[in-house]
Amino acid sequence: MGRVPRLVLLEASNDVESIVTLLAALSGGHPVLLCAPTEAQGSGGAHEAGASAWWESWNPDVIARGEVLEERRPGTAHDLHPDLALLMSTSGSTGSPKLVRLSGDNLDCNSGQIVDALGITADDVAATTLPLQYCYGLSVVLSHLSVGASVLLTDLSVVDTCFWEAFRKAGGTILAGVPYTYDLLEAAGFASMDLPRLRLLTQAGGRMDPVTVRRWAELGADRGFELAVMYGQTEATARMATLPTHLAATHPSAIGVAVRGGAFRLDPVDGAPARVGELVYSGGNVMLGYAEVPADLARGAEVSELRTGDLARFDADGLVEIVGRRSRFAKVCGLRIDLDRVESGLADGGRTAYVMDGGDRLLVALATPGGDVTAVRREVSERYAVPRAAVVVTEVTDVPRTASGKVDRPALAALVDAFGDPTCPTPDRLSAPGGHVSPAEGPLGVSHRGNQSGEAIRALFADLLDRPDATLDDSFVTLRGDSLSYVEASVRLEGLLGTLPASWHTRPIRELVAAPTEEAPTSRWPEWLRGRTLETSVVLRGLAIAIIVLTHAGVLEVRGGAHMLLAVAGYAFARFQLSGEGRVGRVSHILESVTRIAVPSAVWIGVLTLVDERYSWWNPALLTSIGGSNVHPQWRYWFIEAVVHLLVGLAVLLSIPAIDRLERARPFALPVGLAVLGLVFRYGLIDVGSHHEHGRPLVVLWLFVLGWAMARAEVRWQRWLLTAYIGLVVPGFFGDPEREATIAVGLLVLLWVRSVRVPAFVVPLVVPIASASLFIYLVQWEVMGRVGYTPLGAVVAIFTGWIAWRGAAPLVEPLARWVGAQASRVLSKSSRTVVGSAGS
Repeated sequence: MGRVPRLVLLEASNDVESIVTLLAALSGGHPVLLCAPTEAQGSGGAHEAGASAWWESWNPDVIARGEVLEERRPGTAHDLHPDLALLMSTSGSTGSPKLVRLSGDNLDCNSGQIVDALGITADDVAATTLPLQYCYGLSVVLSHLSVGASVLLTDLSVVDTCFWEAFRKAGGTILAGVPYTYDLLEAAGFASMDLPRLRLLTQAGGRMDPVTVRRWAELGADRGFELAVMYGQTEATARMATLPTHLAATHPSAIGVAVRGGAFRLDPVDGAPARVGELVYSGGNVMLGYAEVPADLARGAEVSELRTGDLARFDADGLVEIVGRRSRFAKVCGLRIDLDRVESGLADGGRTAYVMDGGDRLLVALATPGGDVTAVRREVSERYAVPRAAVVVTEVTDVPRTASGKVDRPALAALVDAFGDPTCPTPDRLSAPGGHVSPAEGPLGVSHRGNQSGEAIRALFADLLDRPDATLDDSFVTLRGDSLSYVEASVRLEGLLGTLPASWHTRPIRELVAAPTEEAPTSRWPEWLRGRTLETSVVLRGLAIAIIVLTHAGVLEVRGGAHMLLAVAGYAFARFQLSGEGRVGRVSHILESVTRIAVPSAVWIGVLTLVDERYSWWNPALLTSIGGSNVHPQWRYWFIEAVVHLLVGLAVLLSIPAIDRLERARPFALPVGLAVLGLVFRYGLIDVGSHHEHGRPLVVLWLFVLGWAMARAEVRWQRWLLTAYIGLVVPGFFGDPEREATIAVGLLVLLWVRSVRVPAFVVPLVVPIASASLFIYLVQWEVMGRVGYTPLGAVVAIFTGWIAWRGAAPLVEPLARWVGAQASRVLSKSSRTVVGSAGS
């Protein structure tokens, strides 16, 4: 680049070329402007803070893309101050033209401060879980390299098993994340992972809920790693404070103390509570100042302290606690948003709107009569690079105002706050600004190959799950898909994308279309004979219900299918109900599933009770195990009742905060413990009733939670442990070796075989049967009782169940979502009441 300082625009990726270019430029005295790769800007127009916009605004002398350096002129077009080393967008902000001017001394100072706070040594290995152009991600790289530590360069998500294989192989010791990273870690089963060298997790990029902080600190104490909560802004190079790791569990609301050489003070703020003021920081890592036009690059240091805009207080132990924001900025999914600029941008389009900070959501109250809520949501999302699911817009006809006539923003926020939950993109795809995406991706982070696939998948989920609000940032799990809809979704997705990754149901659509998939190999066989991949649980569900019907019809004599389905139900429970969302979301999700099962069952059995005296009203109430008699028809639906009772019981159990925390900390150990506890009822140590003992909910608890444990078994020793459990517990359950062998084989297949290849012609048979299994189970006896207990009767029963499923599902789904919403409100209100009582 020469000896004359030149402005270098670096389109940074988490790769060796970007790191080498950055270090070379800094070493040679060339100021670097960091941004996401140009390809992150689609043909539909660059984002305001995008790379191409910066070319025009800042006129760089050199553009660096990987190994390629594009020299736009022989010298420089700028007057560059000798102290200027780095230009970064403000804390990953969008909607703001400001850049932060940082010096080499700033970078060296803060790297040393971070090394000191975290105790980083040359033996440490960190991974690039965050983009390089995001100040937090950059600080991880620079601080580690400054002491000779290693950095694993990767763009893989933490939900990708390949990431963890690379992390283990590299001997990873430190893992950095923003709050949403920790949600993904939970979804990925982090608590049960074998990471022998991991010693430290770090968290910054936004406030993490104190309950979550305490839970991760407790998990670390149990697993041998520590949690360091950190606080910073780009204006302070990266970090200003760290909470000592030994205080994370006891002071989860605090950001800690200033880093070495830094200091905090509180300046008075009118109207703030006692002992609360604006947090002001001073130290050698405070920026030179801002740059808004190229002429600002000639300016030197203009500030010696940083007014953070955060309202804070010192607690009794001298730790800093952030209690609010003074300025009109919000941090949404790790990106800082200028709320006034969003409002003025909407006003330029002729719309009156009020934009407020909703924590991890952007709350927009649209006051323009007849305004298009959908269009506003789309515009804010795309213009400011905010995930669409994190933008909540509602139309307000009467704007609330205070006694002085000013707009009452807290009241407005409360009106908007009732709509939706935040859904952020994966943190390792966040950037400052515009979203960190791969070079082949378009304006919303979906590859050009994936633009069509992404919309197709979104439409598929919208139709299949009755969620027209589905966005590219949603996943099957966040849209509340369950085990029944999963069957059809997985098969239809495979037709769109090829072989699916194991964790597809937890991945946002935009990430799913960008994930590598395997195309079906070229075959000379006819299309109907070519192999298709189905998940084992799907095949077992379809096979089991078919065997059940054929056995009841007298065509086969293979018993044990219903008990095998109990394990499949537990397997599905772990995968869909126990997602990475919070306790309230999990419980409401479980109750939605209960509604999908219990309501159609109660309606059908209720009709039977009216026309068939052999049934009692205990049957439609699904309480036969409590008040039913020994009449055989009354126990036909024991399986439905068992699943409902177990799901309700687990919803109650997981609504207890301590149990919820235990499940997240020990996702494999908890179901194994319950499986051991279930043996008390399996072996009759506690009597729960003599007639139809093998169908009582508590007696079959061990089977359901065994399926749950299977879904959580990530490593080989866990699978061998469950294999031993099956070998010890299944024999003798019925006193029928053939029936027990059927169950044992099904359980072992579910445990050890995650997917199977089947001829293509099998898929149209298995998938509808598996999807409609609940309804087939319900109608089988009545249909065969009229058509005959024959092969024809079995086929008609299966077909009738499929028709019932297709007809009832659209009616039941809105009710299920209503139940989930009501449960969420009640639980949220209860949680706030408990927290409020504790606080007072």
